Amino acid sequence: MSVDATEPSALAETAALPWRGGFGRLWSAAVVSRFGDGLRGAALPLLATSLTTNPLLISLVTAAGYLPWTVFGLLGGAVADRVDQRRAMRSVDAVRALLTGAFALTVALGHASITLLLVLAFALTTLQTLFDNAATALLPAVVPTTVLGRANSRLMTGQTIASAFIAAPLVAALLALSAGAPFAVDAASFAVAAALVASLPIPVRERPPRPAGRTLRRDMAEGLRTLWRDRVLRSLCAANTTANIGVGALVATLVLQVTGWLHAGHGGFAAVITAYGIGSVLGGAVAGRLGRWLGTARALAAGLLVQTGCLAVLGSVRSLPAAITVMAVFGALGMVWNVSEVTLLQERTPMALLGRVSAANRTLSVAGAPLGALLGGAAASAWGLNAPALVAAALFTCASGALIPALVSFRRVIN
Repeated sequence: MSVDATEPSALAETAALPWRGGFGRLWSAAVVSRFGDGLRGAALPLLATSLTTNPLLISLVTAAGYLPWTVFGLLGGAVADRVDQRRAMRSVDAVRALLTGAFALTVALGHASITLLLVLAFALTTLQTLFDNAATALLPAVVPTTVLGRANSRLMTGQTIASAFIAAPLVAALLALSAGAPFAVDAASFAVAAALVASLPIPVRERPPRPAGRTLRRDMAEGLRTLWRDRVLRSLCAANTTANIGVGALVATLVLQVTGWLHAGHGGFAAVITAYGIGSVLGGAVAGRLGRWLGTARALAAGLLVQTGCLAVLGSVRSLPAAITVMAVFGALGMVWNVSEVTLLQERTPMALLGRVSAANRTLSVAGAPLGALLGGAAASAWGLNAPALVAAALFTCASGALIPALVSFRRVIN
């Protein structure tokens, strides 16, 4: 555990990002895999609505995609620290390719059911807990520490473009061919990603022998303790969890706010979502520069404050152009947060613990989203369709307060 409160991501990145070789292949694997995820994420709800009109059953398909992080997230991180991350990622994507390919065939033959959708969503996300934690732990072995921020930015931006601007518009065309076509392409994307990860030119890292009696339970507990003991990472996790409650409240009811409160219809909702996606891409492009200019902690704090203002405008100004504008800004700063948070976590955590600390952070953060969704629905029912945005603004204000310990740590170093 790093006890020095330095802020390496705020230093000038002088080394070039090594696209050839390891990072280029890892980036390609991540983007191809996210493209397939985007196809499946858009096609699953549409398939669910063709199988049932029960809103609860349809919502359970989405919930099944969150639940494994709460149940298996810590376990995935502990396993990621015990095994060769490259082999783990390759194996996970190979299994996901087989599962999704079998599901595509089942759909094409007309044997799909809501139960099968729930099982698929749960199984794929369970495997994702290992894949994502292994990928976070692997990146520092692929690129120099001095360019981690830039590498994370390029990864997340590429994934956003592949999912939001390529996969989502393609779903309609694939569904016109066959109900199983999006899932067949998703299976192919997993297979391609597995091959790319397998080709990564990374030397096998020697691991110290584990003490006798070392259990996965103790490994998971060590990840939680390490996260808790680092003041900066603890502060980031608390802020992220609080903000994610607000995001969950917003996302669960945004379609109702745009179509009902703004009376903008489905076209207005599509415009708001598109603006958010464009903002996310732009945010990924400037995240590294903003972090170097302001310093990572100050960039995070400033972003949270501006996002709070965006949510306040969204919940109080009854205007579609205003909603489009603030959601674009909100998306850009959300990407800045994601890039900066992951980079700081990678910089401050020992390599041997990175999978477990990443898992602890993800598990706690993701747990806020379903709680926020319930809160958003209750707020919309009690106070109106614009209330969830205002509740989210209040939660983002609290998240800004939770970030203060990180700011204090960095200020002490500067002074």
